[in-house]
Parts: sequence; C-alpha cells; structure tokens
Amino acid sequence: MSRVATIAFGFAAAGVGYWLGTNPTTLPSAVEAARAMFDKPKAMSAMRPPSKPSGVIAYYRDPDGKPVYAAAPTMTAAGRAFEAVDAADDVQFDGSGTKTANAQPMPADAKPQKIKFYRNPMGLPDTSPVPKKDNMGMDYLPVFEGGDADDGKTITVSPGKLQSTGVRSVPVEMKRIVQSVRVPGSVQLDERRIAIVATRSDAYIEKVANVTTGDRVKKGEPLLTLYSPEINAAAAQMISNPGFEGSRRRLENLNVPPDAIADMERSHKVPTTIVWSSPRDGIVLERGAVDGMKAAAGATLFKIGDISTMWVLADVPEHDIGAVRIGQSVTVKIRSQPNRTYAGHVDLIYPEVNNATRSTRVRVQLPNPDGSLLADMYADVAIATGTPEPVVAVPDDAVIDTGTKQTVIVDRGKGRLEPRAVTVGVRGDGFTEIRDGVKAGEKVVTSANFLIDAESNLKAALEGLSAASAGEPAEKTP
Repeated sequence: MSRVATIAFGFAAAGVGYWLGTNPTTLPSAVEAARAMFDKPKAMSAMRPPSKPSGVIAYYRDPDGKPVYAAAPTMTAAGRAFEAVDAADDVQFDGSGTKTANAQPMPADAKPQKIKFYRNPMGLPDTSPVPKKDNMGMDYLPVFEGGDADDGKTITVSPGKLQSTGVRSVPVEMKRIVQSVRVPGSVQLDERRIAIVATRSDAYIEKVANVTTGDRVKKGEPLLTLYSPEINAAAAQMISNPGFEGSRRRLENLNVPPDAIADMERSHKVPTTIVWSSPRDGIVLERGAVDGMKAAAGATLFKIGDISTMWVLADVPEHDIGAVRIGQSVTVKIRSQPNRTYAGHVDLIYPEVNNATRSTRVRVQLPNPDGSLLADMYADVAIATGTPEPVVAVPDDAVIDTGTKQTVIVDRGKGRLEPRAVTVGVRGDGFTEIRDGVKAGEKVVTSANFLIDAESNLKAALEGLSAASAGEPAEKTP
C-alpha cells in the first residue's frame, strides 16, 4: 500500500508542476492556498475547549495567567474559557507536590530524587510504599526525600486555593492589651469627709434648729443652742482676765465654736446659751439632739457627711488582684442607674485578703457633684488591667489553642504557610500577647487556620511514619 501511495503522490506532484508551469501567474495564490490548508488544523485545535483534568476540579483560573479565579466555569472578556485546575495539582507540600503548569523542567544533569512513599491525594492519613489509586481513581502523590523545605513544616497553597478557602492574614503589631476585671461593689461615704457635732462637757439642749436627717447644710449654719455650766465658767474667767491666754485656750479645748469665742471677747459678756453651728457643708446623716435634753460630754448631736466625693469598694478575687494597680482606670455602673456610667481610678488596694472570701478590697474614688451616688448602693465595677506598655500581639482568632500548646500560622508570602509554636501571655480586648514565637511585622493567618494546621499535622504524621518505617531492621531470610 505504501508503494502505491508513493506512485500516486508522484503523479499528482507531476500534474501540479505541469499546471503551475503553464499558469505562472497563479503561483502566489497557490502558495497561499497550500498554507491555509496546513494552518487549518491548527486553527481548529485552537477553537477546541481546554481539556479537563482527570481528577476533582478545585477551581478555574484565568487562561492568561492573571490572578483571577472562579469556582465555576466562566469566560474572559475576550471570550476565552478559564482553565480547570485539578485538586491534586492545587495544594502540595514544599518540594513534594505534583508537577503544575508553572513547573520548570528538570535539568539534564540533575539527579533523580528518591521517593519515600505515596500519600493520599485528598489529604487523608493514608500512605502507600508503591504507586496506587484511591477509590475515586486519583493517583497517590509521591513524597520525595529532601524535598521538604523550611524544617518540613511549611505548606504551599496556590493563590486560588487561598482565595476559595477564605484564608485571611493580618500583620503582627505592637499593642497595649486591655483586660477588664469585673467585680461587684458598693457605694460608701468618704471617711475623710464626715464630721461629728458634740460637746466636751455636760450640757443642756435648749433649742434645735429645723434640721433633720437627710437635709443639706452649709458650713456655719446654726444647728442648736445649749447651756453648759463648765463653758460659762471658762467664759467668765476669760472676760475677767483679758490678757490671760489660758482662759481662752480652755474654751477652745471645750470645743466652743470660734465665732462664739469672738462674740464673748467683743461684748465682754458671758452668754447664757451658746449657738452650735455646722463645721462643714454636707448632708445630715444622723441627728441625736432633742429640745430640752441633757447631753453628756462626747455625745453625738449631729453627724454630717460631705457627699461631693464618694467611694466605691469592690472585692477583687485573689487570683485577679495581681493585675490590679493603683491609678488604673475604672468604669462603674450603678444597678439602679443602668443608663449611666461613672469613670474613676483605683485609689487604694487594701493590704489584706479576706480569709472567708479570699478576696482583696479595692477602693475607687468617684466625683459626685449632683449627689446621685448614695451610700450603700450596689455597683458593677470594671477595672482596666493589662499590659502597661505595648507588647507583641495578635488577634485571638490567630491562636490555635489545644490546651497543652498554642500555635499560630505564619504567612510567609507566595502561598507559603508555616505553623509555629508560640508562648502566649495576657489576653484581652480581642488580642493575645505573644511572648515568644513571632515578632512584630510578620503576618499571621486569622481565618481557615484550623484547616492549615490539620494539613501540617498530617504532614508531620506521614514523615514520622516514614522515618519509623525506614528505621526498622530488615527481616532476615532463613
């Protein structure tokens, strides 16, 4: 058959030559026609759709190599179909993956790598010492000796896979971490702003002013009038001996108001009764004086408290007190005033731990200009503790905590992801302090990091299995 075809081709060529010889003007058009016949198969092949991978399609990518990907078949603006990417060619360990479209051919003088084992193409913990297929017909992927880079823990993921799985990375930054210690508390009077009205000698109350418990009084406002024989005797001695300093000092020691002593010196008369006035501005907390009563020396006639500044006493558990410092900001919410928030600071940490509750009392000082804070009100206290200076911090979502160890996924760029063990510190306000493992400026993965960590653990398990198999002694043949 080949000889017949050769003879036929010779006659045909001779006929074409004769025709071209007798028609020289048609030679260029004949050449163009022949060229079109040879180019037609190439044009037809260019119009054919790209071939589909034999395995599972992971995604579709731009045919021009642009970083554009799609989850379903689509077309470019120029009408070209996106290329399908096989799942087995999409994710691979450094140096151990299958050949991709961008892979470079191996140099002629390169030594072939030795295959350690074959791993499941779908990421299952299954290996094989020889080539095989899974139940879906996909080839197991080879793992080469010396093919893993970066201590064998780095995972390389294509940009399309990073986009389809929702991997997000953020830079590690220096940040002051705020952690709130929330404890209950109660409003109390400032002990330094309480005054007691009392005499230092026996006296008789003649008249009490129209002042009752809860009333507001001003400094110098009259509260009562009283008669005291001892005070009258000291006053008479001072008037009869104007230059004797001891008599005036005796009246001062009896707690006679300075205004009353000044009136005696000016009038040179001993008053029958003495007006007792308020020593400060405040609220009448207690009234013990009654018209006509006899008051013993030291008896409390009035108790007056200044409520312009109040205390909030909070009991902080023993395990949290180590983070509390004097001067830290405090937010207080009164349970009877849910729509109002008070801002203060830690004024004092009491130097003792309650033996029954294992808590330490903390004092917060709050301004109370409108008097809305009342003694014994219940309060919810939030103390802003945390790091006093900025520290290396990552979002809480970036830390994978197994209970015994903490790991973050470091994004090294170009699809390279490295799980790295870290030492964590203070947590708060959505961030975690990293004391060791990463540094500011690096990028960590905050989403889909559990999937990456699972892939890394699979890789480590496969390598450990391979090492154990290689270290077993060979069985001796009899």
